[in-house]
Amino acid sequence: MGIPRFFCPEPLPEPGPFRLPEALAHHATRVLRMREGDELVLFDGRGGEVPARLGRDARCWHADLGIGVAVERESPLEVVLVQSLASADKMDWVVQKAVELGVAAVVPLDAERSVLRLTGERAAKRLAHWQQVAVAACEQCGRNRVPRIEAVTGLQDYLARTRSLPDRFVLAPGGARGMRAIERPRGPVHVLVGPEGGWSEAELTTLQLAACRTLTLGPRVLRTETAGLAALSAIQALWGDF
Repeated sequence: MGIPRFFCPEPLPEPGPFRLPEALAHHATRVLRMREGDELVLFDGRGGEVPARLGRDARCWHADLGIGVAVERESPLEVVLVQSLASADKMDWVVQKAVELGVAAVVPLDAERSVLRLTGERAAKRLAHWQQVAVAACEQCGRNRVPRIEAVTGLQDYLARTRSLPDRFVLAPGGARGMRAIERPRGPVHVLVGPEGGWSEAELTTLQLAACRTLTLGPRVLRTETAGLAALSAIQALWGDF
């Protein structure tokens, strides 16, 4: 195993002792069973990472911070995954793997055939949970900037606020154009994935009228939790850092 990495929600100071947030200290010492003197790496989401050693005094656990390292592992291409709401375990999987694949953000979309419906306090709790899934994925895969998980949105609202973007791709079985037929994007790329039951005809018409381009991922029909991740992998291979 490599040196454990931890996201710190507080800005990291200059080298020296730094009192660890309670949740971080609990995870390091109670869950991972780390001990005083063990190495760790901290990052605060502002870029770069800081090597440290775990320390303890009479009152709390702390980290003896070293000199920050300006290392980045972000994709050169800004890709946003617009994922129609799926069942909770599938959404967790999609968020985790999308972060590992370099996505810049995830937009949960309330589609007509979504099996999961989120509003109010329940939506806020799920968003907080998915953001923590993204944090854990960054800790595992080495990213030092945490992708944002945006609020659940409807299709019309999403299209209204992204109408100026030229590269919005809708994944749909039977599409006439594959990923290799697309020219290299010059700006952000949005990938839209339908729910378990697929896009409705009305939604596909709306997307077409909004100048979104339909793409196919081959002759096989992929599940909602597979399609977006396959597209992200293809995008990174064609235009990103694979």
